[in-house]
Amino acid sequence: MGGWEQLGPDCWRLVLDVPARDGTMLVADLYAPRPDPPAGPVLLERTPYGRRLARPSDGAGPPSPEAVARRFVAGGYLVVRQDCRGRGDSGGTFTKYLNEPEDGYDTVEWIAGRDWCDGRVATMGVSYSAHAQTALASLGAPHLAAMFLDSGGFASAYEAGTRMGGAFELKQVTWAFHRARSSAKVLADPVLRASLDSEDLRAWFTRMPWRRGATPLRFVPDYEDYLLQQWEHGIFDDYWRQPGIFARGFYDRFPDVPSLHISSWYDPYIRTATENFRELGRKKHSPAYLVLGPWTHGARSAQHAGDVDFGEEAPLEGNLDDDYVTMRLRWFDAHLASSGEPPPPVRYFLMGGGSGHRTPDGRLDHGGRWLTATTWPPETAEEQVFHLDADGGLTHGPNPADGGCLEYDYDPANPVPTLGGQVTSGEPVMSGGAFHQCPDERFFGAAPPFLPLDSRPDVLVFQTPPLAHDVAVAGPVTVRLAVSSTAADTDFTIKLIDVHPPSTDYPRGFAMNLTDGILRCRYRNSFAEPEPLVPGEVYEITVEAPDTANLFRAGHRIRLDVSSSNFPRFDVNTNTGAREVGDRRKVVATNRVHVGGRSWLTLPVLPDSAERRHRQR
Repeated sequence: MGGWEQLGPDCWRLVLDVPARDGTMLVADLYAPRPDPPAGPVLLERTPYGRRLARPSDGAGPPSPEAVARRFVAGGYLVVRQDCRGRGDSGGTFTKYLNEPEDGYDTVEWIAGRDWCDGRVATMGVSYSAHAQTALASLGAPHLAAMFLDSGGFASAYEAGTRMGGAFELKQVTWAFHRARSSAKVLADPVLRASLDSEDLRAWFTRMPWRRGATPLRFVPDYEDYLLQQWEHGIFDDYWRQPGIFARGFYDRFPDVPSLHISSWYDPYIRTATENFRELGRKKHSPAYLVLGPWTHGARSAQHAGDVDFGEEAPLEGNLDDDYVTMRLRWFDAHLASSGEPPPPVRYFLMGGGSGHRTPDGRLDHGGRWLTATTWPPETAEEQVFHLDADGGLTHGPNPADGGCLEYDYDPANPVPTLGGQVTSGEPVMSGGAFHQCPDERFFGAAPPFLPLDSRPDVLVFQTPPLAHDVAVAGPVTVRLAVSSTAADTDFTIKLIDVHPPSTDYPRGFAMNLTDGILRCRYRNSFAEPEPLVPGEVYEITVEAPDTANLFRAGHRIRLDVSSSNFPRFDVNTNTGAREVGDRRKVVATNRVHVGGRSWLTLPVLPDSAERRHRQR
């Protein structure tokens, strides 16, 4: 441990060596108003990205960790920022997610025993730093006082953030590659660094599925091992029930403390935030709060996501609070200092209501506004069913006479390309956000003539007629499908879309993606006990998509796309029924969706009266 370093007249920094239970030293910085400060509450953030490095998700600017810490110190708190095991200056070997429960617990309890801590340690942080919070809470850290979880905190990594519907989220691949490039081992070895720098990651995505020794991470086996371990565990087994990645199994052990959960409509962790909010609010006496914005992962200062602009109300700054630090300070003050008022239980952004024109920045003006609720989904939401018709319609009433099925050939060698959505850390292969569902040269896997996705023969499109009146949707999206296939296993994907009508700015209209989901059919009955398909047999399956909130304006259409791939967001099902990693074969599957009252979409719709009240606020 070194000496105190003065950063300003009222802020000092001290490097800490925090011992983990196995003797590994985890390095952290303590920020305080002066050396040997009086005991007070401590705000802890644990990160794999470098405790002194600024990240865009830290706020507009972005501000440096030092600048943020100084504001918290001025607000009456001490701040500890720590490098996770095997990252930055901390010792040990980095294994994504799985070391964080014990290391986080040990850090909280060590801090609570220092004379500069009053026994209360609150946690905060974005993304991985949110995962680290639920990890330590899963072990019941006694001195945990509050949690501010932004864009993470796995409720179940198997179902959101690492896998979805049994498919593997390939953002884990790009994240692992970039973190390997910034690891201490690689930075210290010029040859190893050159080896990774020479890899063409986009090219490697054309050679999937990968196998050990045949990946861009083959020169850094620690990173290759943990990545392929995640990928190889296709079944929901004990690997996925560990405390660092399965808060759902440990809610009863969570300390009874206030918690705030932030996510966004184009973030992979919507399900995590909504489940943690709901379950902690139900199981604990302490209050839980939920904030859902229109952003991509951690981009709460932006008013756009992808090619869509959500208006001046979209950014956190000036709408939810003055800025991100002020928002956190006020929330911690309300629960640690008993000063000020806590926010409403739920604040969510209802997308839609804009002009539909092109903004000066070249984006669709979709608009939107912030609303409040006491529950999620909002207490006024009512489920409405839309049936899938053989003619491509979405109708409120089924037409049993309109039976039969729609079929297509799904070729895993030619998957449907990912166009935005709930993607993070995917660069340079993919990016999240809202986009017109017509590919161009920006999107991996897209090729001339760049026709709309609904022109593909392997995409089934179901849509309403132009709406006679506004329809506001807020909550989860569920599709019940009657399906059959010629394969032993295959995937079915869904995508909910707001179709803007043609205009002078968008003469072909604008099909804006809202949310999408996937189900690997071997897991249709159980993620723990996969079952192959019997070719030709009809099965009832449920495909879920993460929550959204959108106002479909009169004249727009509600559209649902059904297909069997969404690549590179998810790994491609080879249709062979073999394990996901290492399968060298691909077969074409003929997949069928049976209609005539057998398949439908369920949406949580806000009543007209509720929507009118919201507009008047």
